[in-house]
Amino acid sequence: MDYMYSEEEGEFLVKLARAVVDTIVTTGEKLEIPPDTPEKLKENSGVFVTLEKVTRAGPQLRGCIGRPYPEDQLVHACIESAIDAALEDPRFAPVKPEELENIIIEVSVMTSPKLIKVKSIKDYPKEVTVGRDGLIVEHGWQKGLLLPQVAVEEKWNSTRFLEYCCLKAGLTPDMWMDSKTKIYKFQAEIFHEVTPRGIIERMQEI
Repeated sequence: MDYMYSEEEGEFLVKLARAVVDTIVTTGEKLEIPPDTPEKLKENSGVFVTLEKVTRAGPQLRGCIGRPYPEDQLVHACIESAIDAALEDPRFAPVKPEELENIIIEVSVMTSPKLIKVKSIKDYPKEVTVGRDGLIVEHGWQKGLLLPQVAVEEKWNSTRFLEYCCLKAGLTPDMWMDSKTKIYKFQAEIFHEVTPRGIIERMQEI
């Protein structure tokens, strides 16, 4: 996919997410949309904010929450997602002030999820490209989402990616083959800190 956002726009989002997390964790106050926000970031887009804690054993997930659908301005969705990643991820306790110096911020700006249509259920793995696509699995009220970078980090092939996305939805890993299951894919542009509060870079195009 072509780049949707410039490096400057991505850096703005990461620095904003960092300021939001630092502020909400240390003071409990919520930042508003900055007046110098680039116009493109006021357009609607899905986004996820990921927090990783730097440890001797390597980076560990510390929170990841987002808005997968373009139902809100990107800048506002980024603020809300950053707050939720720090305080509301049900897998973790809220981030404490003393942790902030060891946390790296990552912002994934998403394309709109598109329903994958196949003639045969067995064709789903062929329609998923590891290193490019993220997945949403939906079965009734149960939903699971995995960002594109997860499959790369875990070294999954497309079938394993589908299986783990089912697990994320609280389903059995083979439920991607159920005719009532809907599978969506999306792409993302990923911007992140290299070190806590450090240099920001764009990951390889996803």
